[in-house]
Order: sequence, then C-alpha cells, then structure tokens
Amino acid sequence: MKAVFKTDQGKVRQNNEDNGGTFVNRDGHRLAIVADGMGGHRAGDVASKMTVTYLQEKWEQAQGLNTADQAEEWLKSNILEVNRLLYEHARSNEECEGMGTTIEAVIATDNFTSIAHVGDSRCYILNDSGFQQLTDDHTWVNELVRTGQISKEDAEHHPRKNWILRALGTEQDVKIDIKTIMFEEGDYLLICSDGLSNKVSDTEMVQILQNQTTLEQKAQSLIIMANDNGGEDNITLIILEFNNENERG
Repeated sequence: MKAVFKTDQGKVRQNNEDNGGTFVNRDGHRLAIVADGMGGHRAGDVASKMTVTYLQEKWEQAQGLNTADQAEEWLKSNILEVNRLLYEHARSNEECEGMGTTIEAVIATDNFTSIAHVGDSRCYILNDSGFQQLTDDHTWVNELVRTGQISKEDAEHHPRKNWILRALGTEQDVKIDIKTIMFEEGDYLLICSDGLSNKVSDTEMVQILQNQTTLEQKAQSLIIMANDNGGEDNITLIILEFNNENERG
C-alpha cells in the first residue's frame, strides 16, 4: 500500500490548524489521520496536534488487530479517549476554551479498511464502481439537506455551511461514525479537510487521481487547485493507493 500526506496553510489563513499523517504499527498496518482544528490560533492547532500525537503514539505500539471488529473497537476507544483529553485540556486552559477538531482516522490493512469520522472532513473512495463519499458531514447545512429542507446545490452556497454539529473536544462525550469497507487492488482512498472538498469538485478530484502521475504529484495537484480556487482555508489530504508494493509513492 502506498500513501502520501500533505498539508498547506492556504492563501488566507495566518496559521495552519490542520494536522495529520500516516503511521505504521508493529504488524505493518497503516493508520491515516486528518484532523481539522477549530477555535482560533493556539486552540485549533493545539486540538488537532494533540489528537494526532496521541493516536500516533498508541498506534505505533499496537499489534494484533487482525479483524475489522478489533480495528473498529481500537478506533472507538482511542478516539473517545482523545475527546476526553481535549475536553479536559480546554476546561483547564483558558486560552484553549472552545477548541475542537474534526477527525478522519482510517486503519488500512490488506484485508479490510475501517474508517472513523467526526465532523466535516471527508473520506472518498475511487474504485471500479466510481467515486463515492464514504462519510456524512456533521454540519447543520447537511442536516437540512438530509431532511429535505434545502437542496444539495443550495447547501454549497449556504452562509452557515461550516456550522459543525459534532467535533472532538467540545463536549464530554461524542458520537463517532465507524464503518468498514473493502479496499482492493487499484483502489484509491482520499482523506481530506474541507479546505480541499470546498474548493475542488468531485469531477476534478477524479481527474487528478486518475492521472498517470505519482501519488506525490497527485497530492500536490490537489493542493494547487484548492489554492487556485481561493485557498481561504487550510488544506490537508492523504491519498492511499492499494497495491502490492510497500514503497512510499
């Protein structure tokens, strides 16, 4: 399996509150994380950094996660612990009051791929069946779409598009969406913050992923396109490609 991680401050923000990375455990299985922090300088970046650091440390010591049930339980228990740590940190540090972060955490093995999701970062898959968003945005506007109150087209330009209903660290408990999918030879997973998904269309994502270029070049092309289309937010992404080679692409 090949992987590439990239993050970019964008063209407007004064600092990057996104964080993430890909990490390998003792069994050679990969964990990919994208966390989009919120709460302003010295709060959003603290939340996303704490989240990624905690999960990385736990993952690099993990082993024996050989089934989807085990992977899903690992994701749930560790993300709930991260939520508790962030919530307590925000309560005990005034400058971090109100901080939080989205989370996309993906455990990818040769046999299954498990995805944990909170917030409005996204995970997509490109395979023989086409291009599909695997996660549902936890936003007020998406709830309006889901209940038929506005159209998907209206949602794209809604003034409250970025109102998040669910995030890590903002409440004592959090509901996590977790699912396991089949990720097979030749498939791509794209994990990203809304700094990418708000600026690059599904069609453009597919075109870049299907280009005959390296993963590094695909990732850079997506960053450039998001910035060319405004770059008002931080932009973070991970591309995973399922193949039989272990080298980094």
